[in-house]
Amino acid sequence: MRKFLVFLALISLIETQTQAQDKPKLVVGIVVDQMKMEYLYRFSDDYSDNGFKRLMNKGYTFHNTHYNYMPTYTGPGHAAIYTGTTPSVNGIVGNNWFNKATGKDMYCTDDATVGTLGNGTDYEGKMSPKNLLSTTITDELKLATNFKGKVIGISLKDRGAILPAGHFADWAFWYSKTGSFISSNYYGEALPDWVTTFNNEKHYEKYLNTQWDLLKPKEVYNESLNDNNPYEGKMFKKTPFFPYNMKEMYENNDAGVLRSTPFGNNLIVDFAKRTIEKEALGKDEVTDFLTVSFSSTDYIGHLLGPRSIELQDAYLRLDQTIAEFLTYLDKTVGKDNYLIFLTADHAGAENVTYLKDNKYDVDNINSKKVINDLETFSKEKYGENVVLEYSNSNVFFNKEIIAASNLDIEEVKQSFKEFFYKQKFVRRVYTDNEILAASGSDMYLKFIANGYDPIQNGELVVLEKPGYLEYGSTGTTHGSPYTYDTHVPLIFYGWKITPGKSYNKKAITQIAPTLALKLKITLPNGTEAEVLEEILD
Repeated sequence: MRKFLVFLALISLIETQTQAQDKPKLVVGIVVDQMKMEYLYRFSDDYSDNGFKRLMNKGYTFHNTHYNYMPTYTGPGHAAIYTGTTPSVNGIVGNNWFNKATGKDMYCTDDATVGTLGNGTDYEGKMSPKNLLSTTITDELKLATNFKGKVIGISLKDRGAILPAGHFADWAFWYSKTGSFISSNYYGEALPDWVTTFNNEKHYEKYLNTQWDLLKPKEVYNESLNDNNPYEGKMFKKTPFFPYNMKEMYENNDAGVLRSTPFGNNLIVDFAKRTIEKEALGKDEVTDFLTVSFSSTDYIGHLLGPRSIELQDAYLRLDQTIAEFLTYLDKTVGKDNYLIFLTADHAGAENVTYLKDNKYDVDNINSKKVINDLETFSKEKYGENVVLEYSNSNVFFNKEIIAASNLDIEEVKQSFKEFFYKQKFVRRVYTDNEILAASGSDMYLKFIANGYDPIQNGELVVLEKPGYLEYGSTGTTHGSPYTYDTHVPLIFYGWKITPGKSYNKKAITQIAPTLALKLKITLPNGTEAEVLEEILD
């Protein structure tokens, strides 16, 4: 009888171990802010074998992944990755936007009902996921594990930490201009002691008390334009030129300058490793989820552009940072126990002036001039300004004035469409009725419909021609439905991932439902549930 009981115990133990192996101990979602798929190709010769190349060679790479909506901004990007749906469903229609329903400007993670935890300003911590209307894959993991699996989000940006971590997260942490990682009391009454200890150690100082010089010899950077080229903006009011005196930048500003250097990404990994250690992520048989967003690449891209030597250096350094993080995960969680995906929240356009100088007939769009021209047209046409707001390519009309003047709103929309079609930078103009009736036959209308919420967005949406940007003459931006803004990397690596690659077109909204099926949990509630079959068992 005793032998039989021992036999049953062994069978039970084997079954438990088999079940445990059926789930990863830790999922790590990595988002690189403003990363074009092209950067994996353009800088390939200069990457090590242990960072991006390790992920690509030993993981599964989707080479043709795109965003399927407009606007391609940071907030909507992080929301789409983790909800598996577009802004039309998840409600995050921009980073900042004018909300038609409230008549006020809003920010994607604004929450006046909560306050700052940690050494940050009052506004920096008034943030939560309350504006996110659908669940995330991280939410579904919390539900599936009866809230036993931990979910933590980390980023330099509040939105890069909060939106991926979802509604039920244990914590989301983001970087303050004070040099500390902060959070809000949406997540708890006080920061965990280990976060306070980390902040008191002032890890940011080791990066700010140094200089940013090229990682490799200058001749290595032949994929970029010359240092201090005419398409770069100022780096904190100074000419962008290596080496950068970090200490001087810090003394003349605040610890927020770290964001615009590659060392912001290093600090994120420093904090991520401490998070894994102190929160014991990946240490038991219940799956945990860590979301990590690297934002420094976005700050550098905006300031200095996609052809700057600074951006290339940032990616060569990020390659090393990711290699270090992978080695850490191997040692602490185990090579076969963690699942990683790496993607980007959007890509980015070429600098318009650079394109013009090389004989492409495009131009920068002066948004203030557009607003003034709208007002002038309105007053000439109707005797007063019927435009309430113009932002994020949306036109909002003042319906009270229109009604009081006995104007027909549909005729007003049509007149402004005709006005826009006379502008050189405009490709299409769509009314709210056209957007809501989108059939899919017009590709760009479908993109706009996927990014459109009739409760929040305007009565007209303007689509600029390819190559045109509402931005200054230096650096770059993003937001359009064109491939230079939509084409991003997507790599899965680790637990139950067989190496391979695909060049078939994929949508960013396929990530979350694929993870749900791979983890055998409920799909996020807003997703259309189209999946990446190549990496499913």
